[in-house]
Amino acid sequence: QVQLVESGGGLVQPGGSLRLSCAASGFRFSMYDMRWYRQAPGKERELVAAITSVGGRTNYADSVKGRFTIYRDNAKNTVILQMNSLKPEDTAKYYCDAWSRWGDYWGQGTQVTVSS
Repeated sequence: QVQLVESGGGLVQPGGSLRLSCAASGFRFSMYDMRWYRQAPGKERELVAAITSVGGRTNYADSVKGRFTIYRDNAKNTVILQMNSLKPEDTAKYYCDAWSRWGDYWGQGTQVTVSS
């Protein structure tokens, strides 16, 4: 059974940091590109960061470049999104996505709220 379970969300003050984790099971994690998306109330889902299955190439939304880092641990079937210098506009539900030609799997999301 395919599962993606996000964790690490919560309430943080502006300027703070959070580390989101996505634990994967039920498929060959190393062969999937991994992505983090977010969706704020009333807004479209937005691609935040991605890392490829081969080579571990990364790319980021302009709004998070220099503040967020995505990395993966294929031995642990985990992808991490390290978020620093958080801003109120980063408030959203964050989703983990595993994509390949063999399938596209989503987690249930974890809420991130940036507020003083």
